[in-house]
Amino acid sequence: MNKIKFLLINCLVTSISFAQGIKESEVPQIVKSAFEKAYPTVKTAKWEKEETNYEAEFTLNKSDNSALISSAGAILETEINISTSQLPKVALEYIKKNYTGCKIAEAAKITDSNGTIKYEAEIKGVDVFFDVNGKIIK
Repeated sequence: MNKIKFLLINCLVTSISFAQGIKESEVPQIVKSAFEKAYPTVKTAKWEKEETNYEAEFTLNKSDNSALISSAGAILETEINISTSQLPKVALEYIKKNYTGCKIAEAAKITDSNGTIKYEAEIKGVDVFFDVNGKIIK
């Protein structure tokens, strides 16, 4: 069990270290154009660079959103924060059983470029992922 905790914490720290906040002026025009085409009503975004991709964080319809865009301008995935009650029922049951007494800090719905949906629940600083049916993704 300690090995699993160590690996999860290590993955979290590693993923945080890859994201780097940048100024909008540092974002390639092809990436900004793809973002503007997909979200024409959004006027401001906070940008990060994740390896060779760019992530735009923004508010749309009073919800926190993000879009991961390749350096070639392809939208790789989108994420929208949701209420925990919007997680699939099976996922909520899994969390209740396996994370007894723990609160879900944040929940999100993630859609990749193929339209595949997965859900994310942040519990005790760790992101736990579920498929559209609520089954845990390992």
